[in-house]
Amino acid sequence: MSVEPHIDTGNRADASIYEESFQRNLGLISETEQLRLRSSTVAIAGLGGVGGLHMVTLARMGVGGFHVADNDTFEPANINRQYGATVDTIGRKKTDVMAETVASINPKAMIRIFEKGVDESNIDDFLENVDVVIDGIDFFEVDARRLLFNKAREKGIYAVTCGPIGFGATLQVFSPDGMSFDEYFGISDDMGYWEKMVAFAVGLTPRPLHLKYLDLSKVNIEGKTGPALASACNLCATLAATEAISIILGRRTVKAVPYYFQFDPYRRVYKKGYLFMGAGNPVQRLKRWLFKRKIKPLLAKK
Repeated sequence: MSVEPHIDTGNRADASIYEESFQRNLGLISETEQLRLRSSTVAIAGLGGVGGLHMVTLARMGVGGFHVADNDTFEPANINRQYGATVDTIGRKKTDVMAETVASINPKAMIRIFEKGVDESNIDDFLENVDVVIDGIDFFEVDARRLLFNKAREKGIYAVTCGPIGFGATLQVFSPDGMSFDEYFGISDDMGYWEKMVAFAVGLTPRPLHLKYLDLSKVNIEGKTGPALASACNLCATLAATEAISIILGRRTVKAVPYYFQFDPYRRVYKKGYLFMGAGNPVQRLKRWLFKRKIKPLLAKK
């Protein structure tokens, strides 16, 4: 479904409204670049912990078009971290709430809604004529994430993922002509679900900074949930939006995987590196083995 939300802006011209709304961007973004952002489209898969924040942050930076996908509604458990989650939005579709929110920021934003989420039946439409893809899919939905990244690669689109990890966040960018999602994480079709999840978790955090303070007993394997904080989700939105804007504007060389970036404000640590061979790196293989041993008691309770 495509929608163009509209809010009454009085007698002022639409162009004037946009210019006034985003004039404080100027100086960090040029007038020409701001026009480019206005005509750009970003696809965001998932509007939960990080996706809604991605959308609002980019809307406030002046991005004028969005393709958004989510099949879920807000519930009380979302309130601690998800942008659109309030006591007033419980039970409402996340796509509807976030479309209304962005329309209140930019009434002329073009928003295409995929209210059933993203799957094989609509992934091509979801990625049609978009400039950048941002991953906001639930951590445990590894196969949906693979579909998103592999299809973006096929279509020549950069894809960005930022994971809220503990008090911090990760950043990885996938270039359409660089290392693929499956190569970087070491995931294949013949692997079992939890084997894929271990591979994804270890690849997402080459430096597991959060394990110093994370209580793994609070990870619910059966319910596929784990600890998550608003501050970490906000940091993800900052990283993803900055990277997306840079890609759209062509401002700098993209450092795609196997480059990785990790930030942990709680530990006051910033790590960046180049993960040679991706998942094929011998150290990464060792980490996967160690992580399997660490979570084995959790899997045994499943």
